[in-house]
Amino acid sequence: MIRPLAFAAMLLSSVSVAAAETPALDGAKAHWIDKRTVLLPPGGPSVPVLEAGGETIELKEGKAKGLADRYPHLQEYDAYKLPRMSRTRLSELLRGPIYVTTGGPEAQAFATGLQIPGVLDELYANEKPLGVQLKDGVPTLSVWAPTAANVSLRLFADGNEQKVEMRRDHRTGIWSAEGDEDWMGAAYLYEVDVFAPAEGRMVTNLVTDPYSLALTTDSERSLIVDLSDEALTPQGWDDLDKPALEAPEDIVIYELHVRDFSISDETVDEKARGKFAAFTEEDSLGMGHLLKLEEAGLTHIHLLPSFDCATIPEDMSVQVASESFAGLPPASEEPQARSGETRGSDGFNWCYDPYHYTVPEGSYAVDTDGPARTLEFREMVQSLNERGLRVVMDVVYNHTTSSGQAEKSVLDKIVPGYYHRLELDGSVSTSTCCANTATEHAMMERLMIDSLLTWARAYKVDGFRFDLMGHHSRENMMAVKDALQSLTVENDGVDGSKIYIYGEGWNFGEVANNQRFIQATQAEMGKTSGIGSFNDRLRDAVRGGRPFDVGVQHVENQGLANGLYTDPNELRAADERARDEWLAYADLARLGLAGQLTDYQFEGADGEMVRGADVLYFGDPGAGYASDPQEAINYAAAHDNETLYDINAYKLPRDASAETRVRSQVLASSFVLLAQGIPLIHAGQDMLRSKSLDRNSYDSGDWFNILDFSYQTNGWGRGLPPRHENEANWEEQADFLGDERISVDGDDIELTAALTREYIALRKAEPLFRLRSADDVQAKVRFHNTGEEQEIGLIVMSLGEDEAAPELVVLFNTKAEEAEFSLELDSDYQLHPVQQGSESASIRAASFDAGTISAPGLTAVVFKRQ
Repeated sequence: MIRPLAFAAMLLSSVSVAAAETPALDGAKAHWIDKRTVLLPPGGPSVPVLEAGGETIELKEGKAKGLADRYPHLQEYDAYKLPRMSRTRLSELLRGPIYVTTGGPEAQAFATGLQIPGVLDELYANEKPLGVQLKDGVPTLSVWAPTAANVSLRLFADGNEQKVEMRRDHRTGIWSAEGDEDWMGAAYLYEVDVFAPAEGRMVTNLVTDPYSLALTTDSERSLIVDLSDEALTPQGWDDLDKPALEAPEDIVIYELHVRDFSISDETVDEKARGKFAAFTEEDSLGMGHLLKLEEAGLTHIHLLPSFDCATIPEDMSVQVASESFAGLPPASEEPQARSGETRGSDGFNWCYDPYHYTVPEGSYAVDTDGPARTLEFREMVQSLNERGLRVVMDVVYNHTTSSGQAEKSVLDKIVPGYYHRLELDGSVSTSTCCANTATEHAMMERLMIDSLLTWARAYKVDGFRFDLMGHHSRENMMAVKDALQSLTVENDGVDGSKIYIYGEGWNFGEVANNQRFIQATQAEMGKTSGIGSFNDRLRDAVRGGRPFDVGVQHVENQGLANGLYTDPNELRAADERARDEWLAYADLARLGLAGQLTDYQFEGADGEMVRGADVLYFGDPGAGYASDPQEAINYAAAHDNETLYDINAYKLPRDASAETRVRSQVLASSFVLLAQGIPLIHAGQDMLRSKSLDRNSYDSGDWFNILDFSYQTNGWGRGLPPRHENEANWEEQADFLGDERISVDGDDIELTAALTREYIALRKAEPLFRLRSADDVQAKVRFHNTGEEQEIGLIVMSLGEDEAAPELVVLFNTKAEEAEFSLELDSDYQLHPVQQGSESASIRAASFDAGTISAPGLTAVVFKRQ
């Protein structure tokens, strides 16, 4: 209970803010970057003043040191100085309406709001505990709200509601309330009185806790819980043994969506379908598939976002069930039209719309209300770990689903204008699709790191994949790595040195080209960070084209694995342009096979030695970006954009046989699995998975996202994909989907799965495919058939210390027909034992006799020195 004296002190911490109206403001173009410095755009008012709570404070011209480093995007702004003020006075100014206007005769001719994260960081950034903290079973609740006029706790227990005043720490801006043991299990909200610049007035917000550890159904209220409670802990959890992992380069990743994994699997208990619990059912078809992959050498399951997200109804009584559209024509519009009617009310979404970062998603739990989802998530991790598979979480700290006063806004309702990145005019940046967060601000970075540490410690997550990592700073990511790798079994129950971090190092948006900070892009993270970035270079060389091709570009832009120059389709000729493209793609592929290393050297298509950094990627140098193999995530397909099968459906000749489609699919995967670096396989890539040509199935429902572990269907021809993402391509898509030649059967699917496992097994069997340093790669990976006289269609790689007698020789035959290549070496070679037992007769027939390699079309073969 709260003692009377403490209650009185808490009341004194609130402030009364006059309800003065602010003038119409021109955005928020002023920047209050530290206690004494305000920046204004060039050409601003001649006599700027700060208006706060009816008080006018003159700003004097001044200078700001280090702007180019601290705020590079503001370095041309004019600096003004505030008079020296006490911390108490500054606090009063920041807790009410505040803006910059013009003094003197120009009064009110200029009026703009202030962006205040800089001064808030200087005054209030701290490491004090936030959220629910327990001491001897007694909870204390704390929330960082330095600009709030007042914060109260609304407590809900046993049908009763209680309002508890909270006390503000003037040094940290944290509001806290200490409870008693009776509070455990209670629901709560914060009531925050704060000035909302977007509204131009004081508002009172009822809001959940950004540091929530548990939630009621549909995230309506936070819950006071103890994650160490035995009721939330599976038997044996504390003694869980992790699968062995010697080095990051030993990792093989399978990217999987929680719901996709089991929603269509009738061998899973009906209540567990689409849930975390499905991963605990060892006898299901889906788990059987994963266990076969693990036996071959798969090490990590990458789960698409499984934290609390905003767009999936958690109440099963209102969630709309999936509908079957079996029997409709393969290019019918009806499936997408009817499934589109339930978008937002069905159970499907990729979940890239964060609501609460540190709570498992309720729709993936059998019991959606309360902390039971914690137990179910842990049981999933335990089950996968016990079966040899580590677990990666896809995390999305680069944006939130909402901001401002929107219904599902959280952060902005507590500290308006702080947690999100703002444009120069004060509007929220949305280049990521939603409200971009600003992890360059100290307390947003802290929220991210605290959340990750909870997932690592309390849920024993083994790795993290960062969505749009390039929107974070390199400094952010190195802080994340340092925090996670500091964890020890003795102190934290986990070995942080085994936690692997990777992400999308794309360079775009308001932060592009290091405009605001040094970004966590491919180029920057490839400088000895030890953090992986997705390798689009190898992807595009293998598949052809770019992710945002439209219409006939999908067909015209063939790649190495689907016929460029060697097997042209109806819209592409085997002409000089195609030949030049093949040569350029082949060099990109060679660099990818060598780990996309900046300094790796090999003979390029022009006959000259070339460094990875100088290899061209669509006309620009810089294809090589990694300093170490672990910094390259190699892939041919992922959840984004079309599946590999669908890309090949566009690009292969229309009359390509099912056998050719299988070979093309597996060849693309073999480039990924035999490359230095870390391979990632999209779930179903090993099963010819199709999404009926859908280019972005994030909200397309179960029908278009089917993953069939019975191997009866691959998902092709389930109707035109949803209009909202695909209508611009419908004309071409209808033509392809209606073509009966573009189809496969269960035998083709099963063969593809078996062959993919063989390449995973090859990687596991041979450490030379998993080299651990750039020096080793340069010394042991070589390419033949290079330069101006190379034979088009063949990429030949040898691996080993002895150049004259390497341990392994690999030939990637991108031709449709069988090919031979002469290679004189000082040893004898046989087809690798894994491939001697291949499910493919054509692979078993490959040979290396008398210096001549013979390989089937669209196939990679590996030979081992005798």
